[in-house]
Amino acid sequence: MQIKEYQKIITEIYSNIKNVEDIGKVANYIPELGSVSADNFGIHITKINNETFGIGNFEEKFSIQSISKILTLALAYKLEGEKLWQRVDVEPSGNPFNSLQQLESDNGIPRNPFINAGAIVVCDVLISHLENPKEEFLAFCRELSNNATLNYSEKVAKSEKNTGFRNVALCNFIKSFGNIKNNVDKVLDFYFYICSLEMSCKELSKIFLFLADNNFKTHKEKRVITKSQVKRINAIMLTCGFYDESGEFAFRVGLSGKSGVGGGIVAIHPNGFCIAVWSPKLNKKGNSYKGMLFLEHFTTKTACSIF
Repeated sequence: MQIKEYQKIITEIYSNIKNVEDIGKVANYIPELGSVSADNFGIHITKINNETFGIGNFEEKFSIQSISKILTLALAYKLEGEKLWQRVDVEPSGNPFNSLQQLESDNGIPRNPFINAGAIVVCDVLISHLENPKEEFLAFCRELSNNATLNYSEKVAKSEKNTGFRNVALCNFIKSFGNIKNNVDKVLDFYFYICSLEMSCKELSKIFLFLADNNFKTHKEKRVITKSQVKRINAIMLTCGFYDESGEFAFRVGLSGKSGVGGGIVAIHPNGFCIAVWSPKLNKKGNSYKGMLFLEHFTTKTACSIF
């Protein structure tokens, strides 16, 4: 499909959904996220041939939160290889993203790398490989996107530290099983910062092209991860990218993707495009209400589900 066709469809759906009553709620349990205007709504698509289109608040930066877990996973997988799956599983959890429930029965092995427990373990893996984790992870993101302006939000990171009691509990509980190797405070500090990474829909739709384009290389002509690793990350996104609503997203939208409690969603069509949507109000499962609705209409109108 040509970009002009996508543009027409996206504009039509955006206009229809913009004024739909949004029954979601902004994630104010992280105080800094609660200060964002609930009326923001943006979409941006980037095709693998670099044709792009955006509408609404697509150039406004926001805290991408758990969407950053794709990036930490990609870097950890690159550095650790298949050994990574000894520390974190690849199964849907069926529980809320911050649940401690399954860790007891699973002996401290998180169900997948996208729930909080799994992402904390991935951060621990990276700390074991990197001398300066926050700086080196940010450099990885900047190289991947060819965008030197990407940065953390100090305000959001501080807000998360001040309210992240459940994540502190998760990290210590996993540590008790021996699946956290480094200092708990250092792991948590890194985790809070990666969640505070800020991007716009435009930037998100570009940084994740490495999962849409099998021939993707950075501007330095480097492959990010192998084709096999791309396949596996896309598979985990499809089955686990939306917490305990992942099956619903696959059923309604039919693309691999990942959400964040900042209201962002990225979705990947292999060998096609990456599309990013942002609307801060979340449904009861922690996913953007309008973002989910938009993407369902988008794949229906374009017939671009992977199924």
